[in-house]
Amino acid sequence: MSLVRTLDLKSYTHGSQQERSKFADEFGHGLKDIGFITLEGHGINPKLIADTYAAIEKLFSLSPEIKQRYAGESGGQRGYTGFMKEHAKQRKVGDLKEFYHVGQELPHGHPMTLDYPVNVWADEVPELKPLTLSLYRELERVARNMLEALAQHFDLRQNFFSDMINNGNSVLRLIHYPPLEEGMPQDAVRAAEHEDINLITLLCEATTSGLELLTNEGEWYPVEALKGQIVVDAGDMLQRITNKVIPATTHRVVNPKGENTSRFSMPFFVHPYSGYLLETIPSTITPDNPERWPAITAGDFLYERLVEIGLIKK
Repeated sequence: MSLVRTLDLKSYTHGSQQERSKFADEFGHGLKDIGFITLEGHGINPKLIADTYAAIEKLFSLSPEIKQRYAGESGGQRGYTGFMKEHAKQRKVGDLKEFYHVGQELPHGHPMTLDYPVNVWADEVPELKPLTLSLYRELERVARNMLEALAQHFDLRQNFFSDMINNGNSVLRLIHYPPLEEGMPQDAVRAAEHEDINLITLLCEATTSGLELLTNEGEWYPVEALKGQIVVDAGDMLQRITNKVIPATTHRVVNPKGENTSRFSMPFFVHPYSGYLLETIPSTITPDNPERWPAITAGDFLYERLVEIGLIKK
């Protein structure tokens, strides 16, 4: 039996009250138990996912000189970040990956426009903008459904979590893990063990395997999203406001064990808006689980973590 529960989002969005309650309960317990679930029935068009992957492959096939034109925006928060530039919090060796960030797009004149870096678009891949922005909105919709279900699990008002992501600083990360080559550091891996920074992460199926989570028993367990599935996991911000009732589970992407090919993936990191104050939910504070962390804004917390992983220099 799989450690990671597979849930059908339609049972929450289109189900009876009983079905909605069951989904919320299983989602909450799935995150509490292992920090991960696998999601079906999300309603995202598979063609949109396939076309976006085609655009990503085209993007990363550009020459290093061209890709570098789109680099260095706001500590890697937008545009291109080169190979091995990011490392896990506890490591100094960079990960064997390069990536490209697409963030929130707000209407011209919106009061929060100045809170976020401007997106960077590669002229050589014109289809990238419409595809990634469409996928961004679809994943944002799914994230809102998941967070509403989580609020129900904690017996909070329906929009308690989802209000945090209104015009939030969520990021769609387009990742390329190239084939292993001679000369790469011996102890480097595609993505070293880490926890995500954000509330929750939505990960459409990657092009090859490699994702593993660390179980409560200290063993590495492979996690795969089949066609049409999304892997959902909890991040540090959710762990913080739930007083670790929901853990941010450690995970990694291992180097290929079979065919040495590229791996592409596109996690959607769901963030609150920058000024949101990350405070502990009172019901999660008990004599056995006293409050663990002081309040901090989402923007300040993100900055601290970007420094820790090497994308921003103090």
